[in-house]
Amino acid sequence: MSHAIQTKPSYEEAIESLSTLIPELLGVPGVPRRKFSLDEIRILSAALGNPHAKFPSVLVAGTNGKGSTSATLASIARASGLRVGLYTSPHLARVNERIRILDNAGAPHLASEMWESGDIPDQTFAGLYFRVLEAAQQQVARGHLATLPSFFEHLTALAFLYFAEEKVDLAVLEVGMGGRLDATNLVDPILSVITDISLDHQEWLGSTIALIAREKAGILRQNGTLITLPQHPEANQAIGEAAVALNVRGISAAQYTPQFHADPTTPYPIHVLGKEILIDSPLKGAHQHRNTALAIAAAVELAENHTFPITPTSIQQGIQTTHWPGRLESIQIPYASSSVTGHDFSRAENAEERNGALAPAPNPATEIILDVAHNPAGAWALRAALNASNSENAGAPHLASEMWEANHHNSHLDSAAGNPPHAQCLIFACLRDKPLREMAQILFPIFDHVILAPIHSPRATDIADLLAAAESTGTPSTPAATVAEALQLALALNPTRIVVSGSVYLVGEARTLLLNPEVPTA
Repeated sequence: MSHAIQTKPSYEEAIESLSTLIPELLGVPGVPRRKFSLDEIRILSAALGNPHAKFPSVLVAGTNGKGSTSATLASIARASGLRVGLYTSPHLARVNERIRILDNAGAPHLASEMWESGDIPDQTFAGLYFRVLEAAQQQVARGHLATLPSFFEHLTALAFLYFAEEKVDLAVLEVGMGGRLDATNLVDPILSVITDISLDHQEWLGSTIALIAREKAGILRQNGTLITLPQHPEANQAIGEAAVALNVRGISAAQYTPQFHADPTTPYPIHVLGKEILIDSPLKGAHQHRNTALAIAAAVELAENHTFPITPTSIQQGIQTTHWPGRLESIQIPYASSSVTGHDFSRAENAEERNGALAPAPNPATEIILDVAHNPAGAWALRAALNASNSENAGAPHLASEMWEANHHNSHLDSAAGNPPHAQCLIFACLRDKPLREMAQILFPIFDHVILAPIHSPRATDIADLLAAAESTGTPSTPAATVAEALQLALALNPTRIVVSGSVYLVGEARTLLLNPEVPTA
């Protein structure tokens, strides 16, 4: 008599199933737009035993900076000896990145190694995913749910379940979009943090700063605590009105920001919990000072009013060891041996063909910067950071074209492609619901050349529209067939700097190619 062998569901099966679920923001012609509600996640979490209520949590909302703030706060909590759950979105390369546990058990020396080791394991992800899916299917069968919950709702329930079963001391949860109706808002946070607010996702959240701010303020609780910073007057007013109505205690993080004239590239002192510490974050750019300040203010509140064992030393250490890739992240690739999906990055000799692609003669000083600036506010922050970086060099001009002129006398032609060197080259792509023309006007003019890349998303902007936006700025541009080709074309221009930006999807694929050149991509 034979017995069927029971096998555990595989990670690949979980990812394949997850990919069939409806993405929240994908509009399909002829299909009514999805209506957001907390009902689905509430019913689903109840079916799983309400795991969201089994750990203390901090909820972080905002337009820009909420991921950086969440990552910094989680790193501070980990450095304080806590077992911390961190839920963020979207991911750069693998969906596991969204759900992490950070602790000191067997902690690696490098922050990046600690980060990667904290991702939810593949088999754990698969097991929990199918538990969540089965619970959702049962609720549909019983008529409690009209349809299966969405992609993000499944992942959020999975994160709640994982953090509850792993008995985290604290969960730091980044809101996906908005706040009031976001699935993460099912928790009852001990702290609500609101980062900078600007126009984004207007189709879903409202057409003004005030309307968007009201949605973000939906994470506030009656008699709760809010941590934020002064920002746009409309946002301040909307958040303030919501806070007063709920009798919320407001805490400004302004005391933890550096002096206005402070050099954004150097460490700075801050007084915290009665002691002066030095803030030296690996997250670069003046805009990160605000995100770091919010994380510090949240950490102080956790220490002073919620008995978490956070100290000045652990705050300083946690900030120093924060790892949040794709945010002004600088990558150097070993040109002598690196290749990207068949595109050899080693120096070409006699302009020979290698693996079907012309190998460039790269500038050994080329810096590659990855930044997920995906809206106008993010684009301005990136531009400011690049200009500040350029100014570090003696007499360095702000415009890339001026930099090229200044260095033209000691440059040479690209021996492989015959192209003159370019000081700065941008690889760009964005989603079609983003204000492409505005982002192009902000970023494109500071670059000598823009490479326009396709991205793997049904919401991707067409290359033709990208080209038209580039043409409107007067910036030379070239379309690429793949992200790998975009990297190759950029390097063939022999630049001193390549910036990859405009979309999380683009940065994620480029980062994977640069760090793991042996891994093929679609």
